[in-house]
Amino acid sequence: MNRRKFITSSSLSLISGLAIGKRAFAGPLFSSAAGITLGAITYSFRSMPGSIEDILGYCEKANISALELMGDPVESYAGAPSNPIDFRSLFAGGKRRELTSDERNQMDQYRTDLASWRTSVSLKPFKEIRKKFDKAGIKIYAFKPSTFGENNSDAEIEYGMKIAKILGAKSVTVELPKSSDQSARLGKLGEKNKVYVGYHAHTQATDTLWDEALAQSPYNSLNLDCGHYIAAGGYNTTESLLRLIEAKHDRITSMHMKDRTTPANGAGNVSWGMGDTPICEILNLVKNKGYDIPCTVELEYQIPEGSDAVKEVQKCISYAKKCLA
Repeated sequence: MNRRKFITSSSLSLISGLAIGKRAFAGPLFSSAAGITLGAITYSFRSMPGSIEDILGYCEKANISALELMGDPVESYAGAPSNPIDFRSLFAGGKRRELTSDERNQMDQYRTDLASWRTSVSLKPFKEIRKKFDKAGIKIYAFKPSTFGENNSDAEIEYGMKIAKILGAKSVTVELPKSSDQSARLGKLGEKNKVYVGYHAHTQATDTLWDEALAQSPYNSLNLDCGHYIAAGGYNTTESLLRLIEAKHDRITSMHMKDRTTPANGAGNVSWGMGDTPICEILNLVKNKGYDIPCTVELEYQIPEGSDAVKEVQKCISYAKKCLA
């Protein structure tokens, strides 16, 4: 059965099968149901209000019990300075305008204030967040704050890793740096703090893209985005993606799951089952091989009229459950 027929045949009544209380499981819902961790990145809910309490509510509605948690709601809860620029307002017609001189000055001051706050903030609010998610039966397996750039100090980077450990995350995630020195630096600090650094890539992904970073430190790892890999085209195929996962499974700390088409089909983000990403094959490879790799729903396709991000994440989870049945 091809993926398009598969999604058509998948009744939304599957969602009712996910209505089992999360607290009945010792770990993430899908760890008990299918032998793998299936979670979501909170970036998926970016079109909706994004406080910690909001996120907890979204997880309950979508029956999600495992998360890659973005940094903004965490730091906002802990009292971080507010960003003076709403970057969403900069986009028009699919393009982002450049910051004005005044806006650049505001951002420079904001970064200075944020760096100072990060290295002096109490750890108490982060422990409170951990308690909230523990109480809800939600495991945070990855954390993605904006603290791991070349312009961030070592103290900021270690702050991000320290918070990740408080939240219970095995890894932090960040875009793969262009600088070899930066990935070596992050790997060294990851080793010091016993936190893995999962490097994310977009359509620049190749089978060898991460090799240098992996050789630099045992704490450097992949945050493999399967949809972006397929959308890159060229030598990137279903078969090569599955081989890459098998070859690097012990260095992959999490994977992003989305359905994208190949360049020949437009390289678009589409509803699960309508594209060329071998989602079912990936999930079953992880399940059958017993790989310890959380698989993360990342909602990037356009939300249909009348729906919302929570409902669409729910549909993705339903599709995944059908794959694993």
